[in-house]
Amino acid sequence: MTELLFKGATVYGPDGPGDFDVSVSDGVITSVGPRGSGRGKAVDVSGKWLLPGGIDVHVHSRDPGFPDKEDFGTLTAAAAAGGVTTVIDMPNTVPAVDAAGVLEAKAALAHAKARVDFGLWALIRSSSTPGQLAGLAAAGATGFKAYLGYAYSLSRKQVLYSIDLGNPDLEAPPDYGTLARLAPVIAELGLPLAIHAEDPGVLRTFRRPYETYADVLAGQPPEAEAVAISAAAAVARQHGIHLHVAHLSSALGLSAAEEALAVGTAMTLETCPQFVWLTEDDYVRLGTWMKMNPPVRTLGDRSALRDGLRRGVIAMVATDHAPHTDAEKNRDLEHAPPGSPGVQTLYLSCLELARELGDVWMAPRWVCEAPAALAGLTASKGCIAPGFDADVVVVDPGRSTTFGPRMMRSRQRHGALNGLKSSFAIDSVYVRGIPVFSGGRMGSRVTGRMVRPARQVRATT
Repeated sequence: MTELLFKGATVYGPDGPGDFDVSVSDGVITSVGPRGSGRGKAVDVSGKWLLPGGIDVHVHSRDPGFPDKEDFGTLTAAAAAGGVTTVIDMPNTVPAVDAAGVLEAKAALAHAKARVDFGLWALIRSSSTPGQLAGLAAAGATGFKAYLGYAYSLSRKQVLYSIDLGNPDLEAPPDYGTLARLAPVIAELGLPLAIHAEDPGVLRTFRRPYETYADVLAGQPPEAEAVAISAAAAVARQHGIHLHVAHLSSALGLSAAEEALAVGTAMTLETCPQFVWLTEDDYVRLGTWMKMNPPVRTLGDRSALRDGLRRGVIAMVATDHAPHTDAEKNRDLEHAPPGSPGVQTLYLSCLELARELGDVWMAPRWVCEAPAALAGLTASKGCIAPGFDADVVVVDPGRSTTFGPRMMRSRQRHGALNGLKSSFAIDSVYVRGIPVFSGGRMGSRVTGRMVRPARQVRATT
């Protein structure tokens, strides 16, 4: 049995920060007490912060399907280096995770490679059945994801961003009718429904070639996000299901969400670092490295999202970590695929934003507490308290970090936050008491386990 004693840090616990020592036995926190209390092999973290491990509820491992872009090994190495100790992977790998057997096979693949713990979202297709959703839930799915505006290739078993449905190989995207049809079983299963909120009708109307970044913003207007949120919220409210809006990107989308919350919709909102740090003006500097769906928008949108985080209306920050090869991202604006790596920079970018907003301790609420509630992990993750997994991050508040390709552990080294400076640095990271990152080096052990939701989630705002 391994026993550790973290000594001398400022510890962020359920009641906020304080000066405590933290004891760990066999991967579980056993006590959080006054300095000089506890037992175990001493880990001196004097002058540093001891924070709960981050939980990124929105990552794309690309595994299986596109190991040249990323796999569970490189994804979770990047997560570990950034203080993220649990990742929840999206279901648009290949084959897409639309059935229990696919989820179980993906879990086995991930378990052989993962350096941090992981969960798996399940896919809702327009042809999904209640029985398939029940099977996915029994197999351990965190929840269900509906890609509004994304078709499904029957031959490739792949989710594709396409609003052209003339191809007989393409199954139509799930729509609001799909959500209404499946809502009773989702409510019965007690799992969250996450949506990629872009209305395909709006996208079709405004579609155009992408020659400039102005074309991107015109082709994917905020109305697409707002309409999708409002319509999905109506379904969720009618059937009593928990709706989770992924990667909220616009002031208009936020307004639609707040209207839905005001009338009692059980809903959580997630935004991403790129949306609270970047604006359209950064395209001149970053080029296609910042192309993503939905797009980075205007200064007004960024300000609204920051304010939403400050007020607590937006509960969490996740990354939409979505790497590609450098060759792919170096294509022109029309043909470069959307997405950027982000899991490694999640925690430090949120600490920096929270510092700028005047309360650095908002960051673990965004990155740990709210994500744990969404993923049904509040009994084991997201908190430094007795009985919780010893997933902890040692942060050095006296050392800064500038994001750039040399530090990145993902296969795609250039990210949308290239050049951003955080006033903090990751010193070391532990998953269930096992050191997975320390002093700039990865641990040698594959330690990740699959996590399953322990209970029905409830909306928090």
